[in-house]
Parts: sequence; C-alpha cells; structure tokens
Amino acid sequence: MKGYKRIIPLFIIAISLTFCAMKPEFQTEFPQEIQSAFYQKWVDGKQSSGIDFYIEFKKSLAANIKLEKIYFQNQELAIKGIVKNTFTAHFYKENKKEDFILHKDPSKEYGNKAPVIQKTKFDLKPNEAVLEYKKDDKTYFFKIINPIEKPLR
Repeated sequence: MKGYKRIIPLFIIAISLTFCAMKPEFQTEFPQEIQSAFYQKWVDGKQSSGIDFYIEFKKSLAANIKLEKIYFQNQELAIKGIVKNTFTAHFYKENKKEDFILHKDPSKEYGNKAPVIQKTKFDLKPNEAVLEYKKDDKTYFFKIINPIEKPLR
C-alpha cells in the first residue's frame, strides 16, 4: 500500500510536467487581412547578403495589434520597418569565411572554431514563415505559408 502512495503523486507530477513544454499553437487566421507576404534576396558584392521580408496589409494595423518577430529560413528577427501598411524585417548575413587549419596531427588544428548553428523555436520548411504578434498584450503566432519570392527591382 505504501508503494501506491509514492507512485501516484510521482505519476501526477510527471504528467503535469509534460504539458509545460508544449509548442505554441498557430492561429488559423490573422486578425486583419494580409494583402501579401513576400521576400527578396539580395547580395552586396562578396561581403554580405540577406533577405528582406515584407508583409503588406489592406488596411492600417489596429492599435491593439503589435507585430513582434518574424521567423523565416532558420532565422529570427524583430520587425522594425513600418511604412504605411507595409512591415519589413531585414535578415542580414555577412559572408565571412574563416581559415581552417587542417593537419595530420590533430593538436596542430587547435584554434579552429566550430560553426555556430542557430536554432529557432519553430521547425519550419523553407517556404514557411511564422509571424509573432501581440493582441491586447497576449502573444500569438500566425504561420505564413508560401511567401512569394520577388526579384529585386
């Protein structure tokens, strides 16, 4: 009987902890109508490159809605640029190649840096983006499927 008194509370705690790490749910509809979502890739010589992500709304964004972040192609960035009904996020990547020391003696390779791999909180396909926004101080997530790639003008 004492064994059951120990097992039941542990079982309840284990079940309750599994719900703590649930993934955020995506909203099926954004509170306002999105006219278009697109991105443009750019290259500035050999030094840098990046992606500009745009979200255009049909009407001005409501006062109780604030766009926070955009998650796209394993990158995460706060939305900063606002022009009329268009919101922009600029993903910037510096094309910096590090020299690696390769030698048959592994001790001579000391000083090589391991690549930094950034992992966002969402597991997205290359043609998906997630928009994080706040509505009345509550955080929501909206998945944008198939944003259009437009060439630079």
